[in-house]
Amino acid sequence: MKLTILGGGGFRVPLVYGALLGDRGEGRVTEVVLHDLDEGRLKAVTRVLTEQASTVPDAPSVTATTNLDDALTGADFVFSAIRVGGLEGRANDEKVALDQGVLGQETVGAGGIAYGLRTVPVAVDIARRVARLAPDAWVINFTNPAGLVTEAMSRHLGDRVIGICDSPVGLGRRIARVLGANPNDAYIDYVGLNHLGWVRGLKIAGRDELPRLLADPDLLGSFEEGKLFGTDWLKSLGAIPNEYLHYYYFNREAVRSYQEAEKTRGAFLRDQQARFYDEVAAPGAHALDAWNRTRAEREATYMAENRETAGAGERDEDDLSGGYEKVALALMRAIARDERTTLILNVRNRHTLSVLDTDAVIEVPCLVDANGAHPVAVAPLPGHAVGLVSAVKAVEREVLAAAESGSRTTAVKAFALHPLVDSVNVARRLVEGYTAVHPGLGYLK
Repeated sequence: MKLTILGGGGFRVPLVYGALLGDRGEGRVTEVVLHDLDEGRLKAVTRVLTEQASTVPDAPSVTATTNLDDALTGADFVFSAIRVGGLEGRANDEKVALDQGVLGQETVGAGGIAYGLRTVPVAVDIARRVARLAPDAWVINFTNPAGLVTEAMSRHLGDRVIGICDSPVGLGRRIARVLGANPNDAYIDYVGLNHLGWVRGLKIAGRDELPRLLADPDLLGSFEEGKLFGTDWLKSLGAIPNEYLHYYYFNREAVRSYQEAEKTRGAFLRDQQARFYDEVAAPGAHALDAWNRTRAEREATYMAENRETAGAGERDEDDLSGGYEKVALALMRAIARDERTTLILNVRNRHTLSVLDTDAVIEVPCLVDANGAHPVAVAPLPGHAVGLVSAVKAVEREVLAAAESGSRTTAVKAFALHPLVDSVNVARRLVEGYTAVHPGLGYLK
């Protein structure tokens, strides 16, 4: 079975390959094709993968190419993890927004809109190529903003594109652990959009254990989200929010913390990864060791500004193990082998949430089998979530409309309507700032 990884020179590709190395079942991936526009990054990541596979018999073969059509032709699965504009683009997204006093995070607020505006046209082109060159392939999208990009691709691929994210999985795992349960035995009642969702229940052996957690301040304050949001706020919500909702619930504090930081997250990762790729390019370098060191630092500093604002301290060691690669592998296995499972995924709404139309991509538990991912029935969104989800989905639709039409006016509307952008004039200045630093936004007229 052939897996094509778009963004194959990306830093986290070894996580996906590592998960594949542990899969010994029938119908497993036997061929991995890495595609990237940067040949140097492709060579570096290929070196890491070669070292990963050195002690594994019958490891999936790895080839690399800068030709997109060659990479897609004949693929059974396509894993999309591209970053249009690279980490320099992310750093610019953050800076332009912070200069206007608003959040520049890559998936939330102004930064997420800017990232979406330059990513959607590329993602749509990929979707059209997949439909032509590999019509039977399943596309697993990890490209951010994941919900928005998945929805853009679904207009050309239908239900054959499925978005994944590790945030809901990590959240559910943390809740299960603090309750003393095996995360693999828990059913997570999670609902929302990508990076905008809430755990409303966690069932173990058919019993919802979340009320027990919410009633115990010591338990509630003992894990990442309890430290990040505070126990009083979680009890008020009656749910556990995705960590990215910290940007909404504590927006002023988050913006101030980012403005005061020595480097934004994007600038930190840009510089860190540049050092990694330079190190691995040197003759005789131990690529896998360099990657492991860099990854440990990357994970330990994840959302550091938010944790500092909340006084949450360092991340727990159990939270430093990633997780999206496990979701990707479980999804591929369920489809390829009809190994039915339940995963939290980004899929078309159909009739799951009545406040959104059928084509809106949402993030909810899904039953997965050989026919794809099917969202399960969930209770309606709580009142406090309805407005936020509806507003952010409306912004995503304006981003899609701007990307399709090339309308600068529509792009301004997308920024202005976002709950974290508080002025039409700020929205106009954001569009001016982003088009000045991103050549890829030159299509906005």
